[in-house]
Amino acid sequence: MHDTDAPLQLHGKLLVAMPGMGDPRFERSVVYLCAHSDEGAMGLIVNKPMDGLSFYDLLTQLDISRAPGAREIRVHFGGPVEHARGFVLHSGDYGQARETTLRVDSRFAMTATLDVLEDIAGGNGPRQALLALGYAGWGPGQLEDEIQQNGWLTCEAAPDLVFGGTDATKWERAIRSLGIDPLLLSAAAGRA
Repeated sequence: MHDTDAPLQLHGKLLVAMPGMGDPRFERSVVYLCAHSDEGAMGLIVNKPMDGLSFYDLLTQLDISRAPGAREIRVHFGGPVEHARGFVLHSGDYGQARETTLRVDSRFAMTATLDVLEDIAGGNGPRQALLALGYAGWGPGQLEDEIQQNGWLTCEAAPDLVFGGTDATKWERAIRSLGIDPLLLSAAAGRA
């Protein structure tokens, strides 16, 4: 017997904005959910690059030096809440012993302290990472209501989808991972 009252377990999943969502900040967004409980949810938009701001620019602003050959990581608009605060979503190979790292699952973790930026700039950071400025947040029951009202689809968060490919293709790739042709999606919610 399936318990229809069981709470959704969405941390570690992707939210994919449906067409016609109504909130332009989330249009065609793909959001990685770092946390989800009966107290609310917190996620990072992983497919909206920050125009005019590179990782190296940010390191300069923070007075963090970079080692020769240190890699560039993408800087994203993470969401409309606390947009001056940075969050690094990264692979699970980094931050195991750090109290400042939120381990979402074995593949993903999130760190919001300067040491991860210093490690990346020094060439010692996580294997895969992206930096998000700001985050998306939902109060108790709010996300569940938005999903029920046809605002979001949910899918598995594969590292190659979150960290790989171009940002411009992530929304379509996420939809296709569900076996859905994005051209067939409708903005209208249906009732059976």
